Amino acid sequence: MSTQNQKSAQRLKQGVVLKDKMDKTVVVEVTRRFRHPMYPKFVKRRIRYKAHDETNTCKVGDLVILEQSRPLSKSKRWRVREIVQRSAGI
Repeated sequence: MSTQNQKSAQRLKQGVVLKDKMDKTVVVEVTRRFRHPMYPKFVKRRIRYKAHDETNTCKVGDLVILEQSRPLSKSKRWRVREIVQRSAGI
């Protein structure tokens, strides 16, 4: 398997940065919306991931894409791949 194919096969998630106080780590909340299997309504589920931000460029409110990686620490299994949209700033 080539390197290019391996990169495209990695899992990606999109979410919003909630916290950026740690060094080289951000907390990202990923929200998914799905139809309930029994009742005809949509349900939202949220999960928070700790992601590696090597250059400390992510700020609270940024929309980012995460990619799955090897375990980087006890709780970090994701890396920030790119910042899709910057926050408006306060």
